[in-house]
Amino acid sequence: MTITLAEELALLSLDDGSGEARERRSASWAVAGGILLDLVLAGRVSVSGGRLTVTDESPTGEPLLDGRLALIAAWTGRRGRAPKVTEWLTKDQAEAPTATVARLCERGLVVEERRRVLGVFPVRRYPEADGSAERELRERLRAVVLDGADPDERTAGLIALVHGAGLHRLAFPGEPRKEVAARMEKAAEGQWAGEGVREAIRDMGAVMAAVTVATIVAATG
Repeated sequence: MTITLAEELALLSLDDGSGEARERRSASWAVAGGILLDLVLAGRVSVSGGRLTVTDESPTGEPLLDGRLALIAAWTGRRGRAPKVTEWLTKDQAEAPTATVARLCERGLVVEERRRVLGVFPVRRYPEADGSAERELRERLRAVVLDGADPDERTAGLIALVHGAGLHRLAFPGEPRKEVAARMEKAAEGQWAGEGVREAIRDMGAVMAAVTVATIVAATG
């Protein structure tokens, strides 16, 4: 089963048993970034100099991406110049995870559970229903980051987003963070994609890193 980068990032962040989202704030930015990077890889948008341009509004055939593409096209169309990537991610990071998890439910990879905390506060959890996609994802990440295999451009982009957002422990629980981070940075910076995609990956990774720093400062301030 081929799933989007955003769905892969969401699977990494959801606890398999409880369905609770871990490292929610950083993961939400990464999920929004995953959608954008998939649209870059599909040739629908471009990211250059930190700015976002829609280059092709035709559907990709993937509902999650096409829904976001329509929103981006309408949003950028109201602006006089190409907006910054950070502007779109700031706008979308609160909504993208909801749309992404809904798509995971449609695929049957997670199931929605509704309950009330203390009998009053409604919460939703998304425990794993089918672990095949996540197992394949983790095997692919492990092959590149820990075993040194060459990544394709999607995997390199995924690694850049995970690394930039500081989600190393979600991707590689139990592995030394410092060693994993160094290997992920090397993999993300390799020459695995065309220049336009590499520039997008660099920009997205920089955005994720900046967000991660801001999140840490806010949490400790």
